[in-house]
Amino acid sequence: MDMTLDGTDVFLVTGGGRGITAQCAIRLAERHGGMYVLLGRSALDAAEPTWAAGCDNEAALKSRAIAALRAAETRPKPAEVQRAVARVLAQREIAGTLRAIESAGGAATYLSADVTDAAALRAALAPVRDRVTGILHGAGVLADKRIEQKSAADFDRVYGTKVRGLQALLACIPLEQLRHLVLFSSVAGFYGNAGQADYALANEVLNKLAHRLQREYPACHVVAVDWGPWDGGMVTPELKRLFAARDIAVIPVDVGTDLLANELAQNSRAAQLVVGGALLPPAREPSGDLRNYRLHRTLTLDANPFLRDHVIGGKAVLPTVCAAGWMVNACEAMYPGYVMARVDDYRALKGIVFDETLADGYLLELRELSKSSEELRFDALISSEFNGRPRYHYKAQITLRCEQADRRISGSADRRIGESQTTNNALRITDYGLRNTQCTLTGEALYNDRTLFHGPSFRGVEEVLEISEQGLTLRCCLPEVPPEVQGQFPVQSFNPYLTDVQLQSLLIWAKRTRGVVGLPLRIQRAEQFRQMRFDEPLYVTLTVQSISDHSLVADVAVCDEAGALCSQVIGAEITLSERLLGLFEQNQLGR
Repeated sequence: MDMTLDGTDVFLVTGGGRGITAQCAIRLAERHGGMYVLLGRSALDAAEPTWAAGCDNEAALKSRAIAALRAAETRPKPAEVQRAVARVLAQREIAGTLRAIESAGGAATYLSADVTDAAALRAALAPVRDRVTGILHGAGVLADKRIEQKSAADFDRVYGTKVRGLQALLACIPLEQLRHLVLFSSVAGFYGNAGQADYALANEVLNKLAHRLQREYPACHVVAVDWGPWDGGMVTPELKRLFAARDIAVIPVDVGTDLLANELAQNSRAAQLVVGGALLPPAREPSGDLRNYRLHRTLTLDANPFLRDHVIGGKAVLPTVCAAGWMVNACEAMYPGYVMARVDDYRALKGIVFDETLADGYLLELRELSKSSEELRFDALISSEFNGRPRYHYKAQITLRCEQADRRISGSADRRIGESQTTNNALRITDYGLRNTQCTLTGEALYNDRTLFHGPSFRGVEEVLEISEQGLTLRCCLPEVPPEVQGQFPVQSFNPYLTDVQLQSLLIWAKRTRGVVGLPLRIQRAEQFRQMRFDEPLYVTLTVQSISDHSLVADVAVCDEAGALCSQVIGAEITLSERLLGLFEQNQLGR
C-alpha cells in the first residue's frame, strides 16, 4: 500500500503558522507540493496597526506601541505593550509562512482556532474538513517548573494542547479519511527531563497512541517523531548555551525538516522515531560529607502488573533483579547525572512474596561509602518489620558513574569483546549470531515445559544456540514491557526485565544438565557498560564456575549483534532444589 506523500495531499498543520512546525510545512511543500491548512491560536488580521507599519526592529516597535497607547489616552502597561508587539510579530510570521509555502510550490491557507476548543475547532475546519488527507500535530506549549511548583492549570494547558488537542482533531476528521498522521513528540517523553513532568507525560501519550493507531489503521501512515531541541523555535540563545554546556546537540533546521520530508517520502512502518539524545541534567557535584538515607515504600500487587508474570507456587514473587533496580534507581535519584556502573556483593536474603507475609511497608537504607566527581558508592539494604522484628530482604553495594564519563567509557575500544575476560565465550556469541545456527531448543519450548516459569514480561529467551558441561549460549530479545506494566519498578539506566531474561540462563543450564531448577542467592559483581534496550537482539554466554548438589555458580556475559560487550555478571549463584520443579509448574496466581 502506497502511503508516500504526494501533491494531492491536503495537510492540516497545528501550530503551523510559526516556528519549527512552519519550517517543516515549508520543506514538505518544497519536496512534495500539496495543500497546507495552517491552524493556530493567533488571529490573522487583514492589516497590521498603522503604528507598526514599516518598522522591523522589536525595540522600535515597543516604542511605537507605547506612543500609540498614550495617544489613545491609555496608560501603557508593560504586559499590554508586549502583547501588542507580539501580535504584530506573530501575524508577520504567519503571513511569511503562507508566502514561503506558495513560493515553494504548495498552496496554503490559515485558520485561527484553539485546538483544545472542540466547538471552535469544528466550526473553523468546516470548509476544509472533508478534503484533509493528513494531519501534522505540531502544537505545543511549555510551563517548565519543578513538579512541586506546578499548578493544575499548568498541567491542563500543557497536556491539553498535545493530547486533548489531538482528540479534538480526530473527532472532526476521522482516521479512516487520513493517509498520514504525524505527531510531533519530544525526547522529553522518551527519556524524561527535569522540570517537564507534564510535557514529558503528554508527549509519551502521543508516542503510545502512535503505536496503537498504527495497528488499528494500517492504511494510514502514523508516526510520532520524538524531537530533541531544535536550533530555533522554543530554544532561545540562553537555552542553546545551556545545551552546549551539557554537551547536548541541537537539531539544525535544514537537517530536521529534511528528515521529516524523507520520512513522508517512504512507506515506513516505524510508529516512533527518536531524533536526539536525552536532555540530561548536569551532574550534581557531590559534597564532601557522606550521607545516609532512609526511603519508605509500600508494595502492592495491583500497582505492579508485571508481577503476574513472575509467579512461583501460585504466588507472585518480586524478581531479585527488581530489588536491584529499586536500589539503583534510588541511588540515581539522589544524584542526577550519575548512572549505574556496577553492583557488588548482591545478596537475596529473604525474597518478597505477595501473600500474607507481605509487609505494610518496606525500608531502603542507603549509606554513602565514597564519592567523587567521577564515581559514587553506596551500601544498600532493603528490610521490613514482621511481628515487631526486622526482616532483611536484599543487600548490595551500588556504584554510580558520572554519565558524561560513562558515555566516554561505553564508546571506547576497551569495552569490545576482544579485551574482556570473557573473550572466548563472547566470541562464540558473535560466531553463532553470524552463522544463524539452526534452532535446536527454542525459548517457547522452555517456557511451555516450565523450565522457565516466567510470563510475557520476562519471556525474552528466543533460542539456545549451544549447551555443554561448561556452559551455554542464548539468543535473546525481549519485547517492550509497557510503562504501565512496570509499575513501581520502571526502567531507567538499569533494565531489570532484560537482566532477568539474561539470568534465566542459569535455570536453563541447571534443568537441562542436572534436572533441577533454582532461585537466586547472590551475585559477586555485575557491571554494565552500556544501557540495553527492549526489542534489541542480544547474545548471552553462561560459563559455569562451580556446581554442587545444592548450588550453581556461573558468569554471564551479554553482547550485542556487533560483538560489543554490554554487561557481565561474575559469580551469579542460585540454590538448586528438586522441590522447586513443582512450584515452577504453579506459575499462575491462585493455583
